[in-house]
Amino acid sequence: MQQNRDGEQKLYKPFGLSSLLILLFFHTLSWASFEDFKREQNKSFAQYSDEKDAAFNKYLKAQWKEYTAKQSDPLYEKPKPKSIPPTVAKEIKSVGPMIRILPQVSPEVDSVIEPKVNISKVLKQDINFDFFGTNVGFNLDEGIKKAKFYPYSQVGISNFFDTVASSNYTNLLENIENQTRHLELNDWGVYLLVKQLSENIFQERDDAKLLTWFLLSKLGYNVKVGLSSKHVVLMHYSEKIIYSTPAYSFGKKKFYLICEYAKNSSLKVYTYKQEYPNANKALDLSLVKIPKFANASKDKLLIFKQYGKEYNFALKYNQNLIDFMATYPQADYETYFNAPMQESTYEQIAQQMKSHIDGKKASVAINFVLNFVQNAFEYERDDQQFGREKVMFALETLHYDKSDCEDRAVLFAYLVKNLFKVGVVGVKYTDHMATALYIPMEGDSVKMGRKKLLIADPTYVNANIGQSMPKYKSKIPQSFIVVQSNKM
Repeated sequence: MQQNRDGEQKLYKPFGLSSLLILLFFHTLSWASFEDFKREQNKSFAQYSDEKDAAFNKYLKAQWKEYTAKQSDPLYEKPKPKSIPPTVAKEIKSVGPMIRILPQVSPEVDSVIEPKVNISKVLKQDINFDFFGTNVGFNLDEGIKKAKFYPYSQVGISNFFDTVASSNYTNLLENIENQTRHLELNDWGVYLLVKQLSENIFQERDDAKLLTWFLLSKLGYNVKVGLSSKHVVLMHYSEKIIYSTPAYSFGKKKFYLICEYAKNSSLKVYTYKQEYPNANKALDLSLVKIPKFANASKDKLLIFKQYGKEYNFALKYNQNLIDFMATYPQADYETYFNAPMQESTYEQIAQQMKSHIDGKKASVAINFVLNFVQNAFEYERDDQQFGREKVMFALETLHYDKSDCEDRAVLFAYLVKNLFKVGVVGVKYTDHMATALYIPMEGDSVKMGRKKLLIADPTYVNANIGQSMPKYKSKIPQSFIVVQSNKM
């Protein structure tokens, strides 16, 4: 097997006269269908509705180059501890101002878990499918369905682009944008919506990937398509690192092969250097708003003990949100520490916390929340639970029975920030994550610039605020994760 510079694989195999006759026989049978295919492709040439497409297709037809991936760094330099022994529980000294948990008032709580009637349920659509519990529908131009990745090479990608670019795709784009606004999707949600839509249109995965690439490009996202082992791959431009994911450099920009996330892959890809005109939007994994998926209510009872007394917290949350969050590749820590929680779930926690900590001094109240996060979940590393590194959003930590250090740090930071309006940061070591609070109390602390911050470790079971794990008392943190204040 040989591979040319365009990424097309050529097979050389000697054969005799009989083989040649058989080949010519089947070639004759397939010639009519191939000629039909060529006529469809030729019809699409120079019929673009967007003048940018003619210029861009020249890049698709030009000679491609080979690019080798560099695996992005893991989140931790060293493996996290397999187990963390608890410390002896001691009541904390009661200091600080008296705490009053204010009622949480938000007119949007119900709309988070009970979205408005989806228009796709009312109007008949060409394609309907379930998108995290919400029925979505799209009308489709017949010209899009005619697109085909053929032959299985760079030429096939150009042919696919010709056909789709010559179709009436604008209505489909408008439909995608309407659904995006209706469901309040972030960039990751848009990608998943377009991906699932494309997979419902085309059964062949390469065709689906090419349509995903085309639609995302038209939506303004900087995404490249390439070939690896004669199959189509998509590479997404991201300004932030997507960890444990193969990355390809084009100048100063990095494009990530998300389909190979956590697979320790370094695929060689044949592709082009140019970018689709005006498609310069980076894939941003930040979760600023909770998507408005239909509600699939799930119950959870969290039980923990503090100083021998047992406490129960009953919660409800939307399973569809958990399913959405589970699809995430490994984003940076700021994404998780600054993401919101489903508001109705947070308000349930806040009201139940209020019944136990209202009227208490700040040290006692904050320590109650810390002990809750320490004791309500079992400790287990991600590689044991998921087979890969996975940072959880705060809502996910409530959902799963087991979690490790950064998951608890994310949940604790969210609760402290919103319950007490206290400044909090994530404290990252080479193999561990804790948090630190900007409060004037005595205890183990770390310095972030000129600020002295009090350690609060949500993984060190029974530890009070201001009590660091012995292993990390004298260690300087590797970095800090800034948590934005009061972002619901």
